[in-house]
Amino acid sequence: MRLLVGLGNPGSKYQGNRHNIGFMVLDEIARRHGFSPWRRRFQGETADGTIGGDRVTLLKPLTYMNESGRAVQDAASFFKIGLPDIIVVHDEIELPASKMRVKVGGGIAGHNGLRSVSAHVGNDYRRVRVGVGHPGVKELVHSHVLNDFAKAERPWVEAMLDAIADNADLLIGGRDSQFQNKVHLALQAKGFGAKDDKPGA
Repeated sequence: MRLLVGLGNPGSKYQGNRHNIGFMVLDEIARRHGFSPWRRRFQGETADGTIGGDRVTLLKPLTYMNESGRAVQDAASFFKIGLPDIIVVHDEIELPASKMRVKVGGGIAGHNGLRSVSAHVGNDYRRVRVGVGHPGVKELVHSHVLNDFAKAERPWVEAMLDAIADNADLLIGGRDSQFQNKVHLALQAKGFGAKDDKPGA
């Protein structure tokens, strides 16, 4: 089984924030793949289903971003699953908007949600890094991620959610490079991302 975690902050105030792209991805996967209704447990909300024949539990921690690891630890302990079966979807300011990369482990680049998850369960889980762009100067990062996606960004956000949900079986099945490539091509087909930008870049 897999535990697929989306990072974000709870409540309508944060719903459309760039920092909440993880929640948005999970909502779309749950909708597209006919998951069970969301219910409260593990200091978060979960939904259960299958993708590509694998059992998957979706988890949205409701602890606020900085304490996300508590919910992930609770769920991982309950299901007795290790780091290879934990996937965390999060916003990534080090990637341009409309880009997505998958990696295992690595640094946390100042992301408080990742910092908390790594502190609670270890560092070598898979991350789906959804680019939200960098505001240019460090001082503006906080307000950038805690502001809603601009109206002009909505088309690529919707295309990203569609592409990830469409190809979730590749992600769940551990075929990360195929997953990354399919998402990249789907966004490119809709006019997002330069033609010469290779998924492995």
